[in-house]
Amino acid sequence: MTVRSLPLWVVPVALWVLRLVTAAMLSVDAYIHADLAFRYDPNRDNSLSQGTLFRWEAGAAAFAALVVLVVVWPMAWSLVAWALAFAVAASAFGAVMIYAHYDIGRLGPLPDMYEPFWYGEKTRAAVVEAIATGTAALGLGITAASLWARRRTRHVADQQPATGGQRTPVRARIRHDF
Repeated sequence: MTVRSLPLWVVPVALWVLRLVTAAMLSVDAYIHADLAFRYDPNRDNSLSQGTLFRWEAGAAAFAALVVLVVVWPMAWSLVAWALAFAVAASAFGAVMIYAHYDIGRLGPLPDMYEPFWYGEKTRAAVVEAIATGTAALGLGITAASLWARRRTRHVADQQPATGGQRTPVRARIRHDF
């Protein structure tokens, strides 16, 4: 089944549901990171602390949630909004999973953030990041498919013969009697 074969109302409704779920998950993620930031301030190497990274993640998640809700049209900008939401959610989910399972030590200016144990807020953050990653990926895919289908439809319509016959576009067959 292609995007073009769906009823006209399905894609916009699906995208709005995905927008709302993605924005809600990113908002919860922002809240959790902002709430936990002060606890991780002591974990610092040189000038950058883990608490600072949590504050940056909270800001990025809140911004991505706002962008996904606000940027709806044109379709190309909506594609950028979905890509931003996916990048923020996937990077946060990837970081929590990597640092929970592997002790990779310091990476450049980043402190050693290895933390193998799970607690309530960390688990909730990982779950909402996983959901936001999935819904943003779906939104990105549906938007890209819709954009591609629209451009392909325009391209096929532009290649129709310009003179008479059954294949002539409707606008060319309309008779204008003034």
